[in-house]
Amino acid sequence: MLFAHDTTTALVLAANLVNTAPGRAAAAEAIADAAALDAFLDAHDVAPHRRASSEDVAAVQALRPRLLAAWTAAGDPAGAADVARLAAVVNDLLDDADARPWLTDHGGFGWHLHVTKPDAPLVHRIAAQAAFAFADLVRLAETDRLRRCAAPDCQAVLVDLSRNRSRLYCDTGNCGNRQHVAAYRARRTISKSAPGG
Repeated sequence: MLFAHDTTTALVLAANLVNTAPGRAAAAEAIADAAALDAFLDAHDVAPHRRASSEDVAAVQALRPRLLAAWTAAGDPAGAADVARLAAVVNDLLDDADARPWLTDHGGFGWHLHVTKPDAPLVHRIAAQAAFAFADLVRLAETDRLRRCAAPDCQAVLVDLSRNRSRLYCDTGNCGNRQHVAAYRARRTISKSAPGG
């Protein structure tokens, strides 16, 4: 399943924003000040945007648990999603952000959907775009794409955008590499301790 560019970028931004919280992918606050927020927005091609303020930082930090609620409602790959709860998260985000969808053509991406006006508060823009992307997952019965990293020592969330839904690890660190090395070492230990090994 291929998603529209605006859906994909909003999902990735939401996951990465959730992962900036202390205790998720890093021990310290990753968006501690306006400069860090600006760098985050620039890295995610959030355009247009004015330079962030300390109020924006506080609002975006406060948004993270509300976005994390989408992953909580989606459950884990082995469990069932609470789609009604995810829909409630989406509706609350859209309502609070005063979402008003409109089509735009900028940045070389062709016509795509923005969910707030460019002059809306930054936190509303982020929340509304994320909510619309989550709504796409609900509508398409793709909520299992919202996952938590499978590494036992990682609290990060991720969006599995792979065609075969095979992504297990976040890209915030080296979770996948660490798990593969650990599995390799465990296999070697077993083969060495086996008779004739």
